[in-house]
Amino acid sequence: MRRHRGFTLLEIVVVIVLIAVMATVIAMSVTGGLDSARVRAASRDVAAALRYTRGQAIVHHEQRTLAFNVDERSYQMPDKDPVHLPKGMEMELLTAQSEMLDEGVGQIRFYPDGSSGGGRVTLMRGEARWEIEVEWLTGKVRLLDPNETDDR
Repeated sequence: MRRHRGFTLLEIVVVIVLIAVMATVIAMSVTGGLDSARVRAASRDVAAALRYTRGQAIVHHEQRTLAFNVDERSYQMPDKDPVHLPKGMEMELLTAQSEMLDEGVGQIRFYPDGSSGGGRVTLMRGEARWEIEVEWLTGKVRLLDPNETDDR
């Protein structure tokens, strides 16, 4: 009796299906990683804008605000053009009620001594999410990964 060496059509199809499933899983994880990187980068930009605005308040000895438009997904530094978030990214703003100018429009205020009205900006895209927190007493700006546990 002669032995046939090789693979059957069924074995080849099973291997191709397994490769396709693995490629899909890898592609989905890479896409999620890209979303996280994009949200983190945009969060760093917002944090830098907040720090800039705080610095301007201190240097010029006057109150300065960073304005946010949640509906248009944008923010604007004093005397600068608005900056729009990348497509598909969402924003939430938590600030003092007195700093909410309209539905979806608000600001975070900094004072000449460096303190602030405080607030939190959350950026999201897909499952990725980052928060930028402004402490009211010190005006300190912190970038927070909500996936990490910390005592807030």
